[in-house]
Amino acid sequence: MYLRLAKRLLTESDKRLLWKLSYNMGVKAALSVQRHKRRMKRGEYFPPFLYISVINSCNLRCQGCWVDVAHKQQRIEPAAFHRLINESKAEGNVFFGIVGGEPFMHGDLLDMLAEHPDCYFQIFTNGHFITPEVAKRLRKLGNVTPLISVEGNEIVSDERRGRAGVYEKTLNGIQNCLDQKIFTGVCTSLCQTNIDDLLQERWVDRLIEMGVMYTWFHVYRPMGPQASPELCLTPEQQLRARKFVVEMRAKKPIIIVDAYFDGEGGALCPAATGITHHINPWGDVEPCPIIQFSTDSIHEEGRTIKEKINGSAFLREFRELAADTTRGCIVLERPDLLANLVEKHGAKDVTARKTALPELKAMRVRTSQYNPGSEVPEKSWAYRIAKRFFFNDFGVYRKRDHGKASAPAVLARNEAAEPMETANDLVQLETTHV
Repeated sequence: MYLRLAKRLLTESDKRLLWKLSYNMGVKAALSVQRHKRRMKRGEYFPPFLYISVINSCNLRCQGCWVDVAHKQQRIEPAAFHRLINESKAEGNVFFGIVGGEPFMHGDLLDMLAEHPDCYFQIFTNGHFITPEVAKRLRKLGNVTPLISVEGNEIVSDERRGRAGVYEKTLNGIQNCLDQKIFTGVCTSLCQTNIDDLLQERWVDRLIEMGVMYTWFHVYRPMGPQASPELCLTPEQQLRARKFVVEMRAKKPIIIVDAYFDGEGGALCPAATGITHHINPWGDVEPCPIIQFSTDSIHEEGRTIKEKINGSAFLREFRELAADTTRGCIVLERPDLLANLVEKHGAKDVTARKTALPELKAMRVRTSQYNPGSEVPEKSWAYRIAKRFFFNDFGVYRKRDHGKASAPAVLARNEAAEPMETANDLVQLETTHV
């Protein structure tokens, strides 16, 4: 499998782009993670990977989207973007995820990325704006990988994305990238309407045949003013997805990304480990994209982005709360505790709609990636080694793992438990069983 993957990379990707990937995203990003680990030992935090939403606008209207895509357009301007990247580079950062909205609706996007050839950018996109001309520009830049979202077959994609003809336009964008031998990825937000179609070996085989080099299976999270909880996966389906990823990694010549498990199959939250945080289109610093509250902004003068993140009591206590509460997603498992933290620090609702706190308080408690007793370790030695050194919990869960079991852990063991409607039900369950 590893030889087949190496052959694919060498024969199907532009060699210059492959070098950029290997050096900027491979060597330099690995060094950035090592700096992160050293900072943590000193009690300092600055994430080696920053995700930046450069614009809120989007041409689609996806089910359950938490971004204010229909609101008046807001974007991060070039000057602010360059300042943010340069301050991050001063701390050794080289990798940045570019998200939106739809990032390619930012008219200056490619010019902004061109100013930082020593960095590597992953653009999360629906692919509709990747014309042959844009793909040629991406190849010329060399330091960009598009991660293009496919949400199901033609019928499901149109339903999930809220527009007709989405699937065909997305495939055209993928093909335009592949025609230019760009290192291209395809991601899917797994939910009830697409899991049976896309969590399949034949789908992975099709991506390989197309020339796609990596894929990423997210799990749908019900957030925002029009969350669609009926799309959520059951705990059994989430476990099925984890097992599928582990199996495919060990047998298919394609890179499969995940962001929520270490090499032993232990769940983790990237924001709790401090390995990543998020900047929204208004410049607000958030723990992660789905937690739309902030006490700091990149536009505030007098302090660098490192000083803002490292000095933020809100971010620090979020990391501590998340790590002490669960190895999974605190937003899903304990929204009540997160709401209390927001109110304690007076964190601003940084959405355009200004309803994020009522939405958080109204959330039903759900399970996330944390499924104690059902860990699925990596079968691939390459992934196990990579995660051991560069992607794990970095020790932040030691206190929680040696303390009492979390409520999600109790729920996971109690297979007969009835669905819970409120955070108070979860608190009562924890008090009763622990």
